[in-house]
Formats: sequence, structure tokens, C-alpha cells
Amino acid sequence: MKEFIITEAQTEKAVLVGLVTPEQNEQKVKEYLDELAFLAETAGVEPVKQFYQKLDGPHSVTFVGTGKLQEIKQYVEENEIGIVIFDDELSAKQLRNIEKELQVKILDRTNLILDIFAKRAQTAHAKTQVELAQYRYMLPRLTRLWTHLERQRGGVGMRGPGETQLETDKRIILDKISRLKAQLIDIDKQKNVQRKNRGKMVRVALVGYTNVGKSTLMNLLSKSEVFAENKLFATLDTTVRKVIIDNLPFLLSDTVGFIRKLPTELVESFKSTLDEVREADLLIHVVDISHPTFEEQIEVVNKTLLEIDKTEKPMIIVFNKVDAFTFVPKDEDDLTPKTRENIDLDELKKTWMNKLQDNCIFISAKEKTNIEELKNRLYERVKEIHITRFPYNDFLFQQYEEEEN
Repeated sequence: MKEFIITEAQTEKAVLVGLVTPEQNEQKVKEYLDELAFLAETAGVEPVKQFYQKLDGPHSVTFVGTGKLQEIKQYVEENEIGIVIFDDELSAKQLRNIEKELQVKILDRTNLILDIFAKRAQTAHAKTQVELAQYRYMLPRLTRLWTHLERQRGGVGMRGPGETQLETDKRIILDKISRLKAQLIDIDKQKNVQRKNRGKMVRVALVGYTNVGKSTLMNLLSKSEVFAENKLFATLDTTVRKVIIDNLPFLLSDTVGFIRKLPTELVESFKSTLDEVREADLLIHVVDISHPTFEEQIEVVNKTLLEIDKTEKPMIIVFNKVDAFTFVPKDEDDLTPKTRENIDLDELKKTWMNKLQDNCIFISAKEKTNIEELKNRLYERVKEIHITRFPYNDFLFQQYEEEEN
């Protein structure tokens, strides 16, 4: 049932396909396809070419037009391409028709993200959540899956997909979904007990787009060794550490990164993991300021946070990776308007960021730049929350100087 998901290390070559529509222009599509390429590399696939077509919307039968599909087919055959990945979610009908025409493995963005999650899941909690998301994705695509399996495996025990077999399989998957949901409820109960056992300490959650440096910052602040690397979704399980700045203890959690077009199956399945965000007293929104579209990434994170929790929480925006920030100076005789790539960091700080005042800070977790200032800001914000919660208990904040002999 899961043959359509990549399960082992791959060195296959892939082409990527996107659409230019009234909702997303050519520049946006190129950005999305670049991100899709990064996703493909994270999954162990080598992206070699990008195709995109201008349409009012996805073709209901083949996603792209027949002419573009033939162009992709020719390239696939001439270059021995094993996978074609589409930037948007495909219906069962589109998957079936495209696969029939191209005769290679077809994935969409959702499928690819699910595969990465399946590889990255380490704990029973994460594995259960990913499996639930996979079955939710699979359910509406059963017809296509059965024809796929029939072609691959042949007759024995697979005497034709038929309505009866489809209904049987649908019931099996629905039963598995119910069982996985029950398992997650049990795990959530355990997690709730763990949360209660943490007492009433102030809770701070790191949030942000995937691959912005949350885990690296977590390691710096908590002096721990949380897994971190330059790949998407390096962290799936929420890690909670006790952090002490001066004499003030609080809990710091590192959460799964967000991404554009995050599959609804994953948002649903990972709700329990995102409880750390809901229950946090303070959010640290980490942003990769060196990324060319960091402002859009901020919007994606804010929108996802709103879906998770309607309550507005206090937030510090941490602009990370200042060491990697680059800009292209304009020539003096160039009279065209400045674009985003022509603005240096000092100018950028004077734009909308200036209004954030103490609610934002610029750091480099990798180079440990401005980390002490971040700790000071955190101390003050956590202290405010602590005083509100325990107005008659201020012993934490007494500073004692050692006497000199």
C-alpha cells in the first residue's frame, strides 16, 4: 500500500513541475520550485530540471496542458529521469493520468513532505503522527493506488481492484486511522501528565519556518545537543529543555518548522506536537534574514500560528543568520528603483522592523553574535511573565554581589 512513497535512500534524478497562475506569478513559481528542489534533496533525490506553464488553474486531467506534458515526457525519456515531482497536490485522477503518460514515479509536494517526515520520525509519537498523515493522504487516492499495485504485482492474491476490494481496503485504512488516533490520544494523555509535572514554570517556544536555525539556537540557550543540520525538517519531535539565565529558570521548547503549502494532513496529525505552541507564555519567532523571501516566510509562520491558536501571545522576532546576509549595491548611474536585493542590513533595520523596537533582535546563532543581548531580552520578558504569575514571590530576582576580600 505504501509503494508510492520513497522509503529508502535514493539517487534518482527528478524533474520539478509548477504552474504560473493569476494567484502566483513566474517569480513566485521559481521560488516555490527552488524550495521544492531543496525538499527533493532532503529526501535524497537529485533535481535536474524545472518545468512550469502559464495557466488559469491546474488542468483537471493532467495538471499541465497536454503539450507541456509531452515536453516533460520527452525530457524524461531522453535523460533517464526516475521521478517527476509536482509543486501542488494532485488528485487521484491527475496522478493516474500523468503516471500512465510518463511511465515514471509521480509525486506531489504533499507526498514528498510526508516522505521526509517518515524518514525523520524518531520517536513513537512522531512515527504515529506521520503514519496517520500518510493514511489520510492515501484514503481519497485508493482507486489510483489499486491500479498501481495491480500493474506492479500481477494476479496472485490481487484478482482485480474491483469495487469490493476497494471498499475492503477503504475499511482497512479507516480502521487503521481510528487505531492511530486512539494511540495519539493515549500519547497526548502522557504528554499532558508530563506538562503538569513541569509545574508552573514560564514556557517559551521557538517557532519559525523550516531551516531557519531554531535547533542551533536551542542548543546555544539550553547548552544541550538537539539535532541540527542544514536540511528541511531536521526537527520533528518537540524538545523541551530547562534553561536558566542568571537566577531565572524557564522551559524552552523547539518545535517542528513550518513551510509553504504545509499539507493539511500534517497540520491535523501534528496538533499534539504543536500543543507546546498553544501552551507557551512567550514565542520566539526565528527568521532567516539571509533568505531572499524571508518576509513571505514570516507571513506563512504567522498564518500557521493563527490556525493553531487564535490567542495572541507575546513574541520576540529573532532575525538569525546575519552572518550570511548579502546584498547587491546599485551602481551610481543606475536610476531604476531599488529592489529587495539592493538593500543592506542597516537600511533594512530602518524599515518596518524599526517599529518592532525591543520585540526584535538580530543575531547569528552559528557565529554566536549578539547572543548575550538575546539572553538579556529573554530574561526581562520571562521575568515580567513570572512576576505576573507569582506577584509575591520575587526571590528569584535578588542579585547578590560577592564581597571582595
